[in-house]
Amino acid sequence: MSISAGMVKELREKTGAGMMDCKKALTDAAGNMEKAVEILREKGLAAVAKKAGRIAAEGIVESYIHGGRIGVLVEVNTETDFVAKNQEFRDFVKDVAMQIAAANPLFVSKEEVSQDLIEKEKEILRKQALNEGKPEKIVDKMVEGRIEKYYKEVCLLEQSFVKNPDITIGELLTEKTAKIGERLSIRRFARFEVGEGLEKKEENFAEEVAKQLGQQ
Repeated sequence: MSISAGMVKELREKTGAGMMDCKKALTDAAGNMEKAVEILREKGLAAVAKKAGRIAAEGIVESYIHGGRIGVLVEVNTETDFVAKNQEFRDFVKDVAMQIAAANPLFVSKEEVSQDLIEKEKEILRKQALNEGKPEKIVDKMVEGRIEKYYKEVCLLEQSFVKNPDITIGELLTEKTAKIGERLSIRRFARFEVGEGLEKKEENFAEEVAKQLGQQ
C-alpha cells in the first residue's frame, strides 16, 4: 500500500514520533493507523506525545564559537536539572548550537513566523512564478510549495540536521525526548557573525562551518 504524506503527518500528530519512524510504522502496518500507533508504542516512540504537555523549565544555555567569526548562544530546556546535567543532553545541545552556526535559521519554529511575513513572502513568490510564465491556475499551489521550502530554510526545527541530512532538527529533538525520557524544548537562540550588517567582502562563514561539520 502507498503511504501518503498526509498519513505520515496524521500519525506524527497523534504520537509525536519522528517522520521516518511514522512512515516505517505505517509501511509495516500496511497503512493501518491504529496498528502503526501500536508499533510506535512498542518501540517507546509514541510516548513522546504524552510528554508534550509537561513544563520544561530547567536546562542549559550553550555557547559555540566558530573560528572567532561566528558565535551562537542557545537555550534548551528540560523538565529536571538531573537531565540538564546528562552528557547525551549536553551533546544534543552542542549539536543544536553548531546547527545554528552552520545553517543560520531565523526562528525556532513555524509558529514564530508572523503571518504578515508569510503573506509578504507569498506575494513575492507569486510574482516570481508569474514572471517565470507559470500558468495562473497552478501558481497558488506552487507558492504553497515554496513557502514550505522557505520554512525549511528559516525555521530551526524544519532544517535538515547538518550531521545527518536524512532527519530534521525537529525529528532529532523528538528522538532525544523519547530516549532521555523527558520533554526537551529549544526555547531561543542568538547568532552573531563578525561584520554582519556591515559592507564587507563576501565570505560565507556559515558554509565553512557546515563543511567542517560534514567532515566530523
